[in-house]
Amino acid sequence: MDVKLLALMALMAVATHVPTSNAKPISLVERCWCRSTLNTVPQRSIKELKFLHTPNCPFQVIAKLKNNREVCINPETKWLQQYLKNAINKVKKSRRRKNKIN
Repeated sequence: MDVKLLALMALMAVATHVPTSNAKPISLVERCWCRSTLNTVPQRSIKELKFLHTPNCPFQVIAKLKNNREVCINPETKWLQQYLKNAINKVKKSRRRKNKIN
């Protein structure tokens, strides 16, 4: 009986001195930023836009407002869709010009 107790105490001592990892839990690393989105954010109040693509999350658009607040915007918003379409076309045109020059 004493041998079993001694073995158990030795095992517990080893287990408590095992170095722990400093890595974040996976639930914190792969979390979606936007839990809810807004449909009605006036364009005039937006200072900058951030586009995030996180694995296992939908496409996320974060707007930093002029009052330094950050909100998530619904990517299906009509003006945002038009903004993205214009930005993509602008990039395509600049690539075409670049290819013609080279």
